[in-house]
Amino acid sequence: MLKLREATTTELGRWYSALETDFDRRELLPLGAIRKAVRRGDQEFLLFYEEQTGIPEGYALVCTKNVYGYVLLKYFGIFPWYRDHGVGVAAMRLLHKRYADRQGILAELTAFDDSEDDSYLRKLERFFRRFGYVEVPCSYRLGGADVTLTVKPVCGTAEIAPVARRMLLDFYSRCLRPNQMEGMLRFDP
Repeated sequence: MLKLREATTTELGRWYSALETDFDRRELLPLGAIRKAVRRGDQEFLLFYEEQTGIPEGYALVCTKNVYGYVLLKYFGIFPWYRDHGVGVAAMRLLHKRYADRQGILAELTAFDDSEDDSYLRKLERFFRRFGYVEVPCSYRLGGADVTLTVKPVCGTAEIAPVARRMLLDFYSRCLRPNQMEGMLRFDP
């Protein structure tokens, strides 16, 4: 049975390499920024592990503090040798249970221009739609890549487009300095 636990700040260094493997460096938050945000309670780095063995099978970085009551699923990954075995589905269910008292869960799906095959992005979109995530009209780039912002309404609404930009700025300003934020996050006019 899959379980979930928060990683300690000392464990973050070990697991950051998984983020470097699974995500483009242009969309990665610096390790130091994540550590600070986790210490302050602005983010949670979660590990999904098999209860009997205690071996981690995946992870998630969630930005938890926001003036609107939503959370941002910043990174979500299942280790390659556990993919296509239902671990992602079980992990997503655990996330939804953990944040069941929130207004909703946002997720950013990025598409880098230099990616040769967009089938991965389509598969990712189908996966999130399966769990009730809907697209939010919000045009912005993250690390130079177009982003599809999605939200799963929990206690709140999916109609967050009027405040989506402020929500994102709030999430990112809690972990990045203004110059870092400016280099990573760009909103279209």
